[in-house]
Amino acid sequence: MEEGKLKICVFGTFNAGKSSFIQALDPDTRHIEANCPGGTTTIALDFGRVRIGDRMVYLFGTPGQERYEFVRQILARGMDGAIVIVDSTAAPDEMTRKLSVWLKELGVPVAFMLNKCDLPESYPSRFAPEIGEASVHLISARNGENVHEALSSFVDTIVR
Repeated sequence: MEEGKLKICVFGTFNAGKSSFIQALDPDTRHIEANCPGGTTTIALDFGRVRIGDRMVYLFGTPGQERYEFVRQILARGMDGAIVIVDSTAAPDEMTRKLSVWLKELGVPVAFMLNKCDLPESYPSRFAPEIGEASVHLISARNGENVHEALSSFVDTIVR
């Protein structure tokens, strides 16, 4: 990307809060979704943009179902950083483990956003083995709690 612009991909499992995270940052976000039991789900991507300091950050949200691995691979091309949204009310899962390993192999800066931390059933510390030494931020994408601060903190770590 051009100087002053960052491409950040947002990964995570189904219903982790990827779309809500991007919408909390950019209310004019665009997304491609389909109906599913309980509401809708992203089937291609979410796209949002937000200015952080002197940088324009382009956010590409990826679908959370395993069958859309090819979409994640395509969207990840040329990314400057990756965010993994984790549902802190659910148990650690295989997809989050795979994403963590894959992103580490790619060598891009990674931040984990532990979402739904405002809910009583949240238990963020159980994700420590998947996270390793990546940066960690406790957020609530639905109510916007800490999303701007978390993204800003992560963007400040990306050197280009």
